[in-house]
Amino acid sequence: MAAKGVRGEGDWVVELPAWSQQDGTGVRFEWGITGARALGPGCAAIVVVDVLSFTTSVSVAIDAGTRVYPYTFRDRTAADFAAAHDARLAVGRRAMSAEQPWSLSPAALRRAPAPERLVLPSPNGSAISAAVDGVPVIAACLRNAAVVGDWIAKQGWGTVDQPIGVIAAGEHWPGRDVLRPAIEDLVGAGAVIAALADHGVGTLSSEAIIARNTYTGIADVPGLITDCASGRELAAIGFGEDVATAIEIDSSATVPVLRDGSFSDASA
Repeated sequence: MAAKGVRGEGDWVVELPAWSQQDGTGVRFEWGITGARALGPGCAAIVVVDVLSFTTSVSVAIDAGTRVYPYTFRDRTAADFAAAHDARLAVGRRAMSAEQPWSLSPAALRRAPAPERLVLPSPNGSAISAAVDGVPVIAACLRNAAVVGDWIAKQGWGTVDQPIGVIAAGEHWPGRDVLRPAIEDLVGAGAVIAALADHGVGTLSSEAIIARNTYTGIADVPGLITDCASGRELAAIGFGEDVATAIEIDSSATVPVLRDGSFSDASA
């Protein structure tokens, strides 16, 4: 496979060499939007993991019966996009009000009335979901890792001919368009890969093995997520309940799959 040009984490175009595809394996793992664009064309589906908080929020909304539209920017274009789809628009955590109770906070989404359609902007998991073309995108987190793994296995995916790409979303360093690998997303991706391996799906790429072993090697996943940098950040600004929601391991039975621009439950 020849190298190909894709847009990277910033505004430049990166030439991705053939080795970046992790060819010859059934389950592959990468980071961020560039990783998703690298693996996506060669995969049967892409799994996006953004534990704090996009994919956790998607799982909570889907549990409540809401269709979720990913969107990259929380700006005027997002408002126009929401209006065009007759959807509610999630606001920033600190901008929530009685009139607009929907945000990227999964705990707040659980308390708010469940709209039929919700636009959920995020520069990480949502942007990655919206950027993947041509293959199904699955939103996974610690709440639904087991059911996502089971559902993927039932599709017959995860073979060398129909591989799965698992993407840890990561964060961006404040004020910089540079990926910060976030350990909660590595752990969440590892949980999905471990579930796939339990179903005999694979072979795993070396990168996927590292992610799986990270998850299976942690004695106290909730404690680690709570105490990681991202968990401490949310607690410091008054959103520790979001972390508590994110560590409800395997509490959800829904499989959010992106179809026609929105996530809905494929398990139904």
